[in-house]
Amino acid sequence: MTTLPLLPALCGPSLLKTDPATLLRLLVLAPLLEEWIVRAGLQEWLMRRWAGNMPLAMLAPAAGFSLLHAGAGWFAAAAVFPPGLAMGLLYWRRRDWRLCAAAHALCNGFAHVSCSINFQ
Repeated sequence: MTTLPLLPALCGPSLLKTDPATLLRLLVLAPLLEEWIVRAGLQEWLMRRWAGNMPLAMLAPAAGFSLLHAGAGWFAAAAVFPPGLAMGLLYWRRRDWRLCAAAHALCNGFAHVSCSINFQ
């Protein structure tokens, strides 16, 4: 089986744990809470406030999303910026933070599996 080359800096301790509590946090709680705050809260507010500047109204929440992940290291925080921007675009197009939470859970699941394959 071929594995994707990953940098260890992308795989923090929580992505290497397989206990049920960690998986619940990674796949359910974090996506729901973070997307509710970042998309339904911050991005929705910015989209209404800065209606004429939609790129900024999507870049600022993506940056905030990255900062939420700074605890895993700055490299990991930078790595979640593109998916955060993609989820911002999804929210802008669909206006449903639950779709963003589902996409977030899929990203976390992919990261968990990739890190488990490469570093365990």
